[in-house]
Amino acid sequence: MCCVPPEAADFSAVGDAIAARISDFMRTLRANAFVVGLKEGEDATRIAATPLAQRPATFRTALKAVACARRSDWQKFDEIFDAFWLGRGMRRVLPLTSNAETAKPTERRPHTGAQSEQRPAPGLGELVSGDGADSNDDTSPPARMEGASRGERLAETDFRKVHDPEAIAEAHALAARLARTMRTRLSRRERARLKGRRLDLRRTIRRNISHGGLPIELMWRKKKRKPLRLVVLLDASGSMSLYTSVFVRFIHGVLDNFREAEAFLFHTRLVHVSTAMREKDAGRALERLSLLAQGVGGGTRIGESLATFNRWHAKSVIHSRTCVMIISDGYDTGPPEEMATEMQRLARRCRRIVWLNPMIGWDGYAPEARGMQAALPHIDLFAPAHNLKSLAALEPYLSRL
Repeated sequence: MCCVPPEAADFSAVGDAIAARISDFMRTLRANAFVVGLKEGEDATRIAATPLAQRPATFRTALKAVACARRSDWQKFDEIFDAFWLGRGMRRVLPLTSNAETAKPTERRPHTGAQSEQRPAPGLGELVSGDGADSNDDTSPPARMEGASRGERLAETDFRKVHDPEAIAEAHALAARLARTMRTRLSRRERARLKGRRLDLRRTIRRNISHGGLPIELMWRKKKRKPLRLVVLLDASGSMSLYTSVFVRFIHGVLDNFREAEAFLFHTRLVHVSTAMREKDAGRALERLSLLAQGVGGGTRIGESLATFNRWHAKSVIHSRTCVMIISDGYDTGPPEEMATEMQRLARRCRRIVWLNPMIGWDGYAPEARGMQAALPHIDLFAPAHNLKSLAALEPYLSRL
């Protein structure tokens, strides 16, 4: 796999500092889902001892040939290389996997300086503007990689306890990155088949071990015929104000270029916001969402909002493989009978109803609100959503639908 023959470079001529740097780079690639091991590390170290390492352009091309085995690797390698070796481009490299406990993001050490004053979480408009780690800012300080992870700690922190402006921006960036990862896996997930359009190399190799590695029996992959559709209803009332900002960013990441998803906000009324959430331009997204979400932070009429959804929207956005995700604390100012009736109607239409309640993560919480009690019999999954770790835990459940 190495693009430099062993005789072209003296492996022992590479200094310890360069070898350690190469090792750190390989670790960073692995943290970002690259399949690189000891062999690739040795090849990269040999490259560092040749004239190829004297110029960033040739060094990048050589390492790219060694480390990239898939199209996705090829697409994201340049960004990671610039951040690690040149200190520009990405502010942080933060991979998020479906298993939040094993996800080990590699991030930039926060810039040390005067402490910013605490301020409340940004409104809905600020969240779609893309502030934080997703912005491509070449004027940012050089990226310094570290294995430890402020991101891991933040993933386990309750959203209502995040007040520092930098931490808020980082939580928004993590939520958007997590959403994009989940969106890609759920929409492009493939299954093994005896016949299909793509050869499954890993399963083919495993299947033919008994034949000495000869590919006698081929395993194929093909896409699911009908992908999962996700419909999200987000409570944007005053009681959810400490959580709404991060959830808006999460939903924006799910809907970005993902046609099998729809989003609604509700407070005293229901608002369909899918079109605004899919807007690429940050300024236009901000304007459209701000206009649509008027009344955010008021009371909550969950039953009435569900009635509006069932009557005017359910038929067009729900099919047999639809999961309806309701994000709310369950405090409804309307009669519980209306909530029970509308939840029952909704359950008849969709495949699953997932209710995410941030308060489940609070010590001593019990679903004693009348609205929540009325909804519980019709819910398939009642789960917490108070931090990023709880959101990441949803993917295994959704992937089985």
